[in-house]
Amino acid sequence: MDGLPEHESTTETDLRGALERTGRRYTRQRAGVFAYLRSVDSHPTAEQVFAAVRLHIPNLSLATVYNALEALVAARLAARLADDLGGPVRYDGRSSPHYHLRCERTGVVRDLPLSYAPDLIDRLAPDLVAELRRLGFEVRGHRLEIVGHFRDE
Repeated sequence: MDGLPEHESTTETDLRGALERTGRRYTRQRAGVFAYLRSVDSHPTAEQVFAAVRLHIPNLSLATVYNALEALVAARLAARLADDLGGPVRYDGRSSPHYHLRCERTGVVRDLPLSYAPDLIDRLAPDLVAELRRLGFEVRGHRLEIVGHFRDE
């Protein structure tokens, strides 16, 4: 497990604090899962996380990995990326807002090399946020996922 990407480094103290704010304890298993998520550019499944982290923590169980992933999602240190086509859930260790690209053939999810635009909704539909607010819905953000397939996969 290599170090965390420079663009989003998180110290053990930050990880511990984020977990504790959601009522969860810091454990070496959660730290190992988090370090792995942050060290890869892919968006792995729980089983892929388990296989990788188990190399460093041999007594790790798949249930512990699932619990660690859910704790990280609850602490907003990771995101759960569901597949509308019924494929496996993938996890993203990059917590800053960004967009994704999903291959329908393989289920692979990659970060889209496009800057996050906080005003995207306003640019697409200028009156949408006001209309949603009128209906009692408060917009907190947005997600964008481009779906297709790679020619070589």
